[in-house]
Amino acid sequence: LIHTSNGEHTKALEYYFRALERNPFLPQAFNNMAVICHYVRLSRL
Repeated sequence: LIHTSNGEHTKALEYYFRALERNPFLPQAFNNMAVICHYVRLSRL
């Protein structure tokens, strides 16, 4: 969450992917990744 709040979206996504490699059943990771993707998409409009 720290990387996300600092605007380091790519770094945050890397850590979420790592977390999902260890445990593919982490709904928090999927949710946070979706939030990042949504935010990044909105900021590019």
